[in-house]
Parts: sequence; C-alpha cells; structure tokens
Amino acid sequence: MSNFPIQKFESQATPFYYYDMELLHKTLDAVKAAAPDANFHVHYAIKANANPLIISEIAKAGLGVDCVSEGEIRAALKAGFPASKIVFAGVGKGDNEIDYALDNNIDCFNAESLPELQLIQEMAANKCKVANVALRVNPNIDAHTHHYITTGLEENKFGIALEMLRDAVDFCLKNPNLRLVGLHFHIGSQITVTEPFKVLCDRINALITEYKALGVEFSSINVGGGLGIDYDNPDGNPIPDFKAYFDTFRDNLHLDATQQVHFELGRSIVGQCGSLITKVRYVKDGVKKKFVIVDAGMTDLIRPALYQAHHVIQNITSSSTEEEEYDVVGPICESSDCFGVDEKLPLTKRGDLLAIRSAGAYGEIMASQYNCRALPGSVAH
Repeated sequence: MSNFPIQKFESQATPFYYYDMELLHKTLDAVKAAAPDANFHVHYAIKANANPLIISEIAKAGLGVDCVSEGEIRAALKAGFPASKIVFAGVGKGDNEIDYALDNNIDCFNAESLPELQLIQEMAANKCKVANVALRVNPNIDAHTHHYITTGLEENKFGIALEMLRDAVDFCLKNPNLRLVGLHFHIGSQITVTEPFKVLCDRINALITEYKALGVEFSSINVGGGLGIDYDNPDGNPIPDFKAYFDTFRDNLHLDATQQVHFELGRSIVGQCGSLITKVRYVKDGVKKKFVIVDAGMTDLIRPALYQAHHVIQNITSSSTEEEEYDVVGPICESSDCFGVDEKLPLTKRGDLLAIRSAGAYGEIMASQYNCRALPGSVAH
C-alpha cells in the first residue's frame, strides 16, 4: 500500500483528491526517457485532469497539450503551456472556440469533418490568418476496450471516415487559409495490449503511401493516446510501460526522417498519482451483506457508475488484522452509486479513511454537483 501522509489529511474535509507529486514526476521522467526521439512529441491530454497544480508541473516538464474546448485552452495557457505546443481536437468545436484558438495562434486544429474545415477556413480568412490543420481519420479499428471509450470504429462519432478523407484533403489543398500539416488518429482509451496500436500503424502506413502517390505528403502524424494503466495493482505497477508503447510506433510506423510523430497521453501520465480519499459514515448490516457507506459518491468519482470500472479500495487508517467483505457505497440517491462489491477490507468502522486508488484520471475533472453536493477539494504532497 502506498504511504499516505495521514497527518496531512486530518484537517482536510472529505471527500478530497490526494495527488502524489513524487509519482507524477517519476512518471513524467519515464515518459521523457522512453521518448527521447527528436521527432517524437508528447502532448498531455488535459481532459484527464485539469487540476492547476498538476498541469503546471506537466507544462514545466516540457510536454505539449491536447485540448478539446476553449476552457481547456485557457487552462493550458494559464498553466504555462506555450501556444505553439497546443493542439485543439474535439468533434464539435464552437465558433467562439475556434475564434479564441485562432486569436491565440495555437499550433494545430485536429479537424473532424468537412463542415468544421469550412468553418475554420472562413474564420481564418476573416482574420487574414492561415490555420494549421490535421485531419482526424476514423480508421475503423477495434481497440477492445469499453464501448463508451472506444473512438475508432465506424459507428463512433469521431473523425472522418476513410472513404470520405479524399474530399477533406482536397478542400484543404484548395483553400489558402488552411495549411494541411498531417493526419490525426485516436482509437480508444485504456488500451492495455499492443495489437491495436500495431494495426493503427499499418493503416497509417497505407494512407501515407496512398497519398504520396497522389503528391500529398504529411509532415505530422498524430497517433493519439489510449495507453492504459493497471487499475488492479497500482502499487505493483505505478508507471505504465512507456518504452513498449513508444517502441510499437518506432518499429511499425514507416516514416521518413522529416515526419513528426505526435502522441496524446492522458490517463497513463496522471492516473496512478491520484486517489480519492473518503471517510466512512456508517457500517450497515444488511440481510446478506455488510455495507460501508462513505461520504464520497458518484458525483466525486463517476467511473464506476458510468463505465462499471473498478478501483482498488484500501482502508488507510484501520489497524485491524482481521478482514471482512463489504459493499462500499456512497450517499447519492442512485443504485449505481457503488464503488465496490464484496471488497475485502480490514475491519472497518465509522470515521475510517478509505483510499480509492488510480483516480488521477477522469476523477476530479468529471466531478459534478448532483444532489447539490459540493465539489471535492484536493491535496498534493
């Protein structure tokens, strides 16, 4: 079990997010060590966690940033990311968002449809600017992950279908206010096997060859992110195997020396450094079960309710050597407000603190105020 600074928690109202900054720094060091290549560029997917302290440290580490809204661009700029390292993705960019991105001279728009390209062209022309664009391609690859977080299949809303790509390329080449710099791909999230990434490389290689024969060359290839973390064993595997991830693209992408490769890693950078700390309100006996009722709920960490995801749950204050099985549930008036079923924990009592692990990604950022609840705070150490 990780060493939690329990004394630092005593004055903090629960529930709250705890961030292990030492682990964050070690993870960032591992990313940079695994991708020293001059033509590899790692962008942090800020949608995973936009806590100001977290993203300022990531900016200091020299990573770029992948944004999907004006709010994320604003947060990135405030945190210290240079505009030249900001890429703007998202399937439904608003007029005001495109306007803001153009005014701040971000590096690239990852465009997802012909209508979006038409709007970016029109708005860039009105400002007498040239917008860098990469075309997000839907490669129809099954990433073998939860259907809510797969993004590269034909039925998904994301990207431009392969058979429609030519029209988008032609539009960019014909319009002087667009500079077509590359292709963008993203096939899903929490991918823990390399095969989908290898298939992606094959699709990219085929597209590069096809368009090179037509006289179209792409200077930038954005392969997205999607690398998963070990939710079952956060202490045993706190840092993902970044070397194997980057090696997959080194070994399977057939690019020339001038082409740049961009990555969008989110969960794999911040997922393990965060835990949701919650206090036990009641231990309740049911007919067949015992329930630990905590003060955190699906409003604070929605992944279990939304994705049927499981996070390791640890009692970090109990000194008991006996264990018992509990269902760990929250106070929200929804049956889906459950963090774990038949969890083996040390004997647990009112007032104990539980740590719900691997919550640094898609935790705090997705918190809501359903039931008029306050948003969770955060502590970093």
